[in-house]
Amino acid sequence: MDGGASIKTESIDPSVAGPAPSMTRIRLDLAYDGGNFLGWSAQPGLRTVQGELEAALAIIFGKHGPTPQLTVAGRTDAGVHATGQVAHLDVTPAQLGVLSRPRGKTPPLRPGERFDGPRALGRRLNGIAGLNADIFVYRGSFAPDGFDARFSALWRRYEYRVADSSAPRNPLLRNHTLWYPAVLDIDRMNDAAEALTGLHDWAAFCKPREGATTVRTLQKFRWRRAEDGVLVAEVMADAFCHSMVRSLVGAAVAIGEGKLEADRLVLLRDQLERPSDFKVMPAKGLNLVEVGYPPDSEVQARALQTRNRRSLVLPV
Repeated sequence: MDGGASIKTESIDPSVAGPAPSMTRIRLDLAYDGGNFLGWSAQPGLRTVQGELEAALAIIFGKHGPTPQLTVAGRTDAGVHATGQVAHLDVTPAQLGVLSRPRGKTPPLRPGERFDGPRALGRRLNGIAGLNADIFVYRGSFAPDGFDARFSALWRRYEYRVADSSAPRNPLLRNHTLWYPAVLDIDRMNDAAEALTGLHDWAAFCKPREGATTVRTLQKFRWRRAEDGVLVAEVMADAFCHSMVRSLVGAAVAIGEGKLEADRLVLLRDQLERPSDFKVMPAKGLNLVEVGYPPDSEVQARALQTRNRRSLVLPV
């Protein structure tokens, strides 16, 4: 932790972790093209990733109890893509039986027996979405005890693609890459990015949400030029607040273009107010590529720890 900073926590009831008794938790690993979605979170009358998936769950489970709701590792904004998203849902014994029903007949369940319902759930969700879908579930599995897709996560890793003036501009990737009309200095960008890492309050780089903390640990922020010439930012943190990655990318691009000095970003961050020195980058270049979790034996402890509200305590 930088500068002797620490995290202040509040104790919570340990019973909050894990599904309710008799329920089974299923983990889904999925990907989606965010271009035609207004973000992850379900919203009445709007097309969202959660809304589409939960509508499909309603079709699958029909009259077998209430439709399960999804909890996601990272609630992506409108237009943001994901190739490594993780979510979980809790199903009743009857719903689990529906997933394992061969040709419309439910086989008897022996005591302690578990069918491979999660894999079947993934196949059914993909079948409802169709072959031309912009959502794909590539794995369904039984979640380990105490697993929570959101709170058990150790980190989230995003990538952002920028084609500057020195890179070829592939029209086939225009909805997943920002075309930027200047040559960017990757060395300056990396110098500035490296100086930002650590535990800090990121209010200057976030769109505030009422009641939500902006304290995060930025574990990695670096740039590379891919084989196709496109600049790729890799950004990893324990969690991200709203628009944080796109703000960090926008600040680094301003550095790379020479509009800001490299040491300016630390000063802006520590002012804790959103500056006008750089632009927040468009969503289309951003992709959630991976979510990291501890070993199965530690996921419940991690979920309990993360649920504690965090605040930054600085040395006196």
